[in-house]
Amino acid sequence: MYLRHLKLIDFKNIKEFETDFSQINCFVGNNGVGKTNMLDSIYYLSFCKSYFSPNDTSSIREGADFFAIHGDYVLKGTTEHFSCTLEADGRKQIKHSGKLYKRHSEHIGRLPSVMVAPNDQSLITGGSENRRRFVDIIVSQQDKTYLNNLIRYNKAVEQRNKLLKNYLKTRFLDETALDIWDEQAAFYGDDIRQRRREFFAGFAQPFRKYYDYVSCADEQVGLDYRTYEGGLLDLLGRNREKDKLTGYTTVGIHRDELEFGLNGRPIRYYGSQGQQKTFLLALKLAQFDYLYEHLGLKPLLLLDDVFDKFDFQRVNKLLQLISQQHFGQVFLTDTHIERVESIIADEFKDKTKIFRL
Repeated sequence: MYLRHLKLIDFKNIKEFETDFSQINCFVGNNGVGKTNMLDSIYYLSFCKSYFSPNDTSSIREGADFFAIHGDYVLKGTTEHFSCTLEADGRKQIKHSGKLYKRHSEHIGRLPSVMVAPNDQSLITGGSENRRRFVDIIVSQQDKTYLNNLIRYNKAVEQRNKLLKNYLKTRFLDETALDIWDEQAAFYGDDIRQRRREFFAGFAQPFRKYYDYVSCADEQVGLDYRTYEGGLLDLLGRNREKDKLTGYTTVGIHRDELEFGLNGRPIRYYGSQGQQKTFLLALKLAQFDYLYEHLGLKPLLLLDDVFDKFDFQRVNKLLQLISQQHFGQVFLTDTHIERVESIIADEFKDKTKIFRL
C-alpha cells in the first residue's frame, strides 16, 4: 500500500495542505507547527478518528465549519481515492471512490497503519482498557466479524448497565430484559474471547523477535492474556446479585487484562524506561507484521517524534528495520532537519522527501 497524494482542508491547525509523497517522508519543524497533525490526518483516514483527540470536532480548525481529508492510495497496483469530512455538528462522511460508506466500520482495515507516538507509554503504564484497545484495533482491521461482534457486545453491556443503574434508583429490575441482554453479551463475548486467544497465539512470536533485536539483551518477555473461565452466560447469572449492588456489569471480555511481563514480573512496575520503550517498539513492529500477514498490505508506518524520545541504539535499530524491503512507506516527524538528514541512509536519499513546516 502506498499513499501517493494527500490533501487537507481545515484539519486541526492546518488550513490547507496538498502534496505527493515518497517512500520515506519527514515532516520537520518547531513544536506546535503541525507535524504531529500531519501524521494524525493520515491515521484519521485509516480509522475514521484521531489518534490523539477523543473529541471529533476538536479536529476542526478553530473558526472553520468543517474539515476534509482526501487521499489517493495505490492498492495492489490500482489508485483509489478515499475521503473523510466532518462538520461542526458532528456529521461525518467517509467515502471510497466517491461512494459513501453506510457504516464507518466497513472502512476499517482498508487502509492499515501503525502509529508510534510518545503518548503510547500509557499502553504499558496505563489501565487495562488501553491494552484491550490496542488488541481490538489490530484484530478489527483484519476481521470484520470481530469488529461487528465487539460493537454488538458493547451495546449489550451498555443496555445491561442501564437496567442495573435504573435498579439502584428505583429498586425495580426488568429481569426478562436483563436475560435478553445477558444472552446477547454472552454470545458475542465468548466469540471475542476465542479470537483474542488466537490473536495472542500468533502475535507472541514476532513480538519476541523484535524485542530481542532491538534490546540486544538476554531478557524474557511475555504477553499474559487473562480472561474469564467457562461460559459467559453462566457467569453473568452467577454474578447478577453482585451486579445489582454495583450498578454495572462486573464480568465479561470488557474486564479482560493483558499483562506485559519482563523476566517474570510486570514491566510496568519493574521495567526501566529503556526496557519499556523497547517493549513498546516491539509491540508496534509486531503489529505491522501481523497486519501485513493477514491483510496482504504493508501498513503505513507513522513515527511521531521517535528520534527525540528514543536513544541512539533504539533509533538505529529501528532505522535498520525500516530500510529493509519488508517495510513499506514511512512518515515521521522531527524538530531538527540536520538530524533527519544525518540518519537517512545514502541509498534512501532519492526515496526521501522532507517537508519543512
